[in-house]
Amino acid sequence: MASFLRLLYEEDASFFLLLLPFFIFMHFLIKWLHPTTPAVTTKKLPPSPPKLPIIGNLHQLGLLPHRSLRALAQRHGPIMLLHFGKVPVVIVSATDAAREIMKTNDVIFSNRPKSSIFAKLLYDYKDVAMAPYGEYWRQMRSICVLHLLSNRRVLSFRGVREEETALLMEKISSSSSSSTPIDLSKMFLSLTNDLICRVALGRKYSGDETGRKYRELLKEFVGLLGGFDVADYIPWLSWVNFINGLDAKVEKVAKEFDRFLDEVVKEHVERRNRDGVDKEVKDFVDVLLGIQEDNVTGVAITGVCIKALTLDMFAAGSDTTYTVLEWSMTELLRHPQVMRQLQNEVRGIAQGKLLITEDDLDKMQYLKAVIKETLRLHPPIPLLVPRESTRDAKIMGYDIAAGTRVITNVWAIGRDPLLWDEAEEFRPERFLNSSIDFRGQDFELIPFGAGRRGCPGTLFAAMAIEVVLANLVHRFDWEVGGGGRREDLDMTECTEFFSSIFIPRIMINILLICALNFMF
Repeated sequence: MASFLRLLYEEDASFFLLLLPFFIFMHFLIKWLHPTTPAVTTKKLPPSPPKLPIIGNLHQLGLLPHRSLRALAQRHGPIMLLHFGKVPVVIVSATDAAREIMKTNDVIFSNRPKSSIFAKLLYDYKDVAMAPYGEYWRQMRSICVLHLLSNRRVLSFRGVREEETALLMEKISSSSSSSTPIDLSKMFLSLTNDLICRVALGRKYSGDETGRKYRELLKEFVGLLGGFDVADYIPWLSWVNFINGLDAKVEKVAKEFDRFLDEVVKEHVERRNRDGVDKEVKDFVDVLLGIQEDNVTGVAITGVCIKALTLDMFAAGSDTTYTVLEWSMTELLRHPQVMRQLQNEVRGIAQGKLLITEDDLDKMQYLKAVIKETLRLHPPIPLLVPRESTRDAKIMGYDIAAGTRVITNVWAIGRDPLLWDEAEEFRPERFLNSSIDFRGQDFELIPFGAGRRGCPGTLFAAMAIEVVLANLVHRFDWEVGGGGRREDLDMTECTEFFSSIFIPRIMINILLICALNFMF
């Protein structure tokens, strides 16, 4: 039970511990005062592990929910019905069930559950990631797919990706000359933030006081997106958020980010009026302002819509790229033969060039296999953002009621021994003669989701990961710093927070020694 209390809110574990006997007492008091006869149902429900009063199955999640849920699935089956508080939640851990939800019955399961935190931070669901399924969502999704993250738009940011990659290589080169360990995790985080800012906002926010405040604000924002709101699952405990300060913190961050984005939009409007717009490379805010002015979609794009869609870019993009890069480098260090094979491929194609460009990437099949294998074992979002059914449905022969939340455990699917030989082993060569890809068509590998609610930014993330990883292994030789051994690398996952949309964040800190490749 202690892990559950810590999961709810670490600072207030003792508070919940004191209240737990009260919850149990109230449950049985209500049952005694208002006895009910269990309803008789002929519906075939998914198997369920036993639940506790008030909290349901929340106590069974542990600090690594994707692992705990796989363990439950191994006992109860690949599709289970749990209860988080009073909220029914179906956990999917099998490819066939995921396909039925995200393809066969995609429309029924295209809604999102509501969360008070998301409502406050995302302008009452005016973004695209958490907006309810309907006409507004369709229009915003269309803007993302056709205008913000189309193949053409993503390719237009090639120069930004290559410039930021070159800057990262120079930072590493300067650090390696002192023979001191490099905290690659911090470098990846800085790279990702700079890349996202340039693409979304048109400039970096890293070198001045404004940049410092922005980074602190972004950290708070992402942390709150993953904050556990007990009222989402046990509504009559909403008063707890007032006592523990969560309500006040959400309000503060929402207002501060709104002010920041107001300034960003104001800067863009003034620059457009003064200098016009660069027709070749437009950042996201410029694109959205253009849509607003031209009314090309037939839907009124308000300032709030612009800010909400921009926030989605930070929420979805700030962790994905650097998390995958961290895991990729960690696995390469643990498997020196894979590192050598990848370096041989990349260096052979580079033919003496200092930097790998995106023109080189299509030839690097082993690089793509390494990234796929990393995504299989370490998806950046182990438990996909929940969907919610809009009407009754059948999945794998089971009855799923309208209003049920569905969470897909892509971490468990990626390690399913029925799908993968030596499922727990890092073996990129499994993808060399395989057509399986991670873009949402092959349900064995769906780290970014699939169907209507699949991530529209998959191509953007993939291109950034490829060009950075290729240059890291091309230009430098790597070894573990601090006298450590490859086999001693800590592969323990840790969740920084428990998310109200159920996204554990996987983190690894890598301290490495790198040496310039002799060819330079």
